[in-house]
Amino acid sequence: MVSPNAYLSPRQRIEGESARRGRVAFVRGCADLIRGDDSDAALIVVLGAGHARHILDDGVPEDQAYWFRVWAARGLLWVWDDLGTDAIRNALADPAWRVREMAAKVVARHQLGDLLPAVVVLRTDPTARVRSAAHRAVAVLTRAGA
Repeated sequence: MVSPNAYLSPRQRIEGESARRGRVAFVRGCADLIRGDDSDAALIVVLGAGHARHILDDGVPEDQAYWFRVWAARGLLWVWDDLGTDAIRNALADPAWRVREMAAKVVARHQLGDLLPAVVVLRTDPTARVRSAAHRAVAVLTRAGA
């Protein structure tokens, strides 16, 4: 049977789960995931949908665990509270480029000026998509005077 959530966009799933849990609890859950605490399988499934179910059902291969951090950062893209700042700071230095890229997007979207020095560094990241997200974040923060 297909879950009704299968037809929702990531943003819709994220906003719905935040409404269900409460914004602060949702942000804490995402921050915990970014820090490596993958004990909240229900949150992982909301964030990653079918891909998450597949990874969880098959056992989490080491080379796929970074997806949890990507999805958690994406959760913070759509639902924010300053409680997520330290987690996003950590995500900007994550070994997985997709996590760094998503974290830079979060910095830009929420104009997290305190994280400007960390995104400036990412403008020389070895991965083009991370560099692009970092350049955009720096531009947004600079325009905003953050």
